Amino acid sequence: MKFFIAFACLLALAAANEDANVLRNDAEVNVDSFKSALELDNSVKLQQEGSLHGDEWIVKGSQAWTSPEGENVAIEYVADANGYQVLSANPPLPTPPPIPEAIKRAIEWIAAHPSKE
Repeated sequence: MKFFIAFACLLALAAANEDANVLRNDAEVNVDSFKSALELDNSVKLQQEGSLHGDEWIVKGSQAWTSPEGENVAIEYVADANGYQVLSANPPLPTPPPIPEAIKRAIEWIAAHPSKE
């Protein structure tokens, strides 16, 4: 299911660039695997491949394009049982804010006092 979401995002990105011409559009779909690649003449490049391992899909892919400001943007990701994970991004993803001290103390207290159920 997760790979359908990632694939839909790729298609939405391509649809947003409706004035672009398709340079390459390859797809191979099997029962337990798939591969797709799309390249447009406006710098958009999308690649994705997935395979079924047992009852779990593992999907790897990349996306690249040039922003309206002229900056090159690229993302590599994997989607599996652990969810969607960005492996690399250019420009780098922003660093999340630190966990507040009160929340850290609450987590430590909960770990030290597990539920008896």
